[in-house]
Amino acid sequence: MLKHLLIAIFGIVGVLVSCPALAQNGPGAGLSQLAPVSPLVSCVSLATLDLSAAVGSPTTQVASEVAGDKSYCKVTGTIARDIHFEVRLPLAGWTQRFLQTGCGGLCGYLQIHADNADGCTPVTDGSIVIASDDMGHHGLGGAWGANADQRSDFAYRGNHVTALAAKALIKAFYGQPPRYAYFSGCSDGGREALIEAQRYPGDFDGIAAGAPALNFTVQNSFHHGWLAKVNTGADGNAILSAIDIQPLHTAVLAACDGLDGLIDGQITDPRGCHFELATLACKSEYRPGVCLTQTQVTAARAIYDGARSSTGKQLEVGPLQPGSESEWVGVFVPREKTGHIGSEGMALDTINNLLFMPNRTYSIASFPFTEETLASEEAARELYNADNPDLGAFAAHSGKLILYHGWADPHISPLNTIDYYERVGRKMGADARDGFLRMFLLPGTGHCGGGDGPSEFPLLAGLMAWVEGGSAPAIMISHRNAPPPSATAGLRASMGGAPMGPVPGSARDAAAHDSPPPEVLAEMRAHDLELAKLGPRSRPVFAYPKIALYIGSGPVNEAGSFVALVAAPVDGISDWAGARP
Repeated sequence: MLKHLLIAIFGIVGVLVSCPALAQNGPGAGLSQLAPVSPLVSCVSLATLDLSAAVGSPTTQVASEVAGDKSYCKVTGTIARDIHFEVRLPLAGWTQRFLQTGCGGLCGYLQIHADNADGCTPVTDGSIVIASDDMGHHGLGGAWGANADQRSDFAYRGNHVTALAAKALIKAFYGQPPRYAYFSGCSDGGREALIEAQRYPGDFDGIAAGAPALNFTVQNSFHHGWLAKVNTGADGNAILSAIDIQPLHTAVLAACDGLDGLIDGQITDPRGCHFELATLACKSEYRPGVCLTQTQVTAARAIYDGARSSTGKQLEVGPLQPGSESEWVGVFVPREKTGHIGSEGMALDTINNLLFMPNRTYSIASFPFTEETLASEEAARELYNADNPDLGAFAAHSGKLILYHGWADPHISPLNTIDYYERVGRKMGADARDGFLRMFLLPGTGHCGGGDGPSEFPLLAGLMAWVEGGSAPAIMISHRNAPPPSATAGLRASMGGAPMGPVPGSARDAAAHDSPPPEVLAEMRAHDLELAKLGPRSRPVFAYPKIALYIGSGPVNEAGSFVALVAAPVDGISDWAGARP
């Protein structure tokens, strides 16, 4: 039965693969046994170390010891023009590894934080050197874009020179360079990760790029600009607000949640999801949280279509995917109709400060969604974007790259990452790509985490095991310790207090009626009780293009109850206005 359901989504099914031992490629497996190294000089002596020659630019720094369970030497400094960096070097027990982390948004802040480090002992026990930087400016806005040097520092230079500084400090402190160097980042940090692989292939041995903003110029102009435009009404207020998302998300999950044979509040691969938005239209007057006006249906359809020209040409790699609706709130869907649409600021900050020289002044209403505008961003694309599929030099360095993306991401469509993965294969050959690159797509996961699905997984442990032990990760066990969201979360006073959520069967059409019948409400509540039994959840996420299939028995919230399904291939290369050969 389950196999036939998946055939309906993905076409002819190739092979069902039994799940490998879940401990394989698990946390801590496959790491090299590297002898701990102690410092040869004092921490404070690093403050007088001349890093300028190693970095290639004037550099100043200060150093001090930080005591605690994970005592380290903290070095903070500035690389000309104005790149602030920080390096933390263990005062004892350094295991010869170095990890650098990226920053998100437009950066402008310095924060060292290693995500998805479950079971990665060198990170969790503080025996690794870790570093980060602010990409050459301060503050979250884009006013610095008027300076060409700062544009370059943000685009590609900041992380590279920070890596050079960190490695020089490591060698001076411990008397030897790191045996293995890693980079991990998500969102813009994912873009930064790919920039490192493309422009500086010798900097790192292993790179993790999450939800990468690799098409930065398009992402921060056409994508967010479009989302702000289509959800803004003639009165300047939002067309869709938070209360309207519940019936929309309900309809999507009702149509597609069970296509993989399991009702669990998440969609395994949204590309197979099809539902009719027209069924959500109110039969009479608009009732918030129950149905949508025709204007709202039109806005939702435009969101799913993605940015397009007046002739219908696609102006971005791919739109947001079905199942991501709950994650829209706070991004381009405000809590209240009069609330701020976040995507507007995200788009205009980049459009008016970073993309053109001299800078321009657009509003969302005046920004031209045309192929000509897309072409005019070409110089900025060459500067900022991380879309070069030729990773030959990185592969020749024996580098390993893991891409990951949440299917419910509201900021960056996962179709961007899939498109890049496929174009790397087209450029280099699939076999060559698969020798150094893996991609993991997480159902129900939002932007860099969160969402309805389990989104925490041993990314760094898997990456290090691959680099150091040669074991390519075939599976990541994702988990969430908290119970999943209620299937009928969000009480609706207009329905007598009956909540609305992902529901099966006859309830699929509930949102199309002003007053769902009692039997539908009962079905919704029963479904909610079933999902509530799931509790904390763990799931296997297999390397693309394999997906997880429930075996039909065993706890549905445990990874061992799933096997890998090899489905018919889907062409992931996008046909859009900016596509390159």
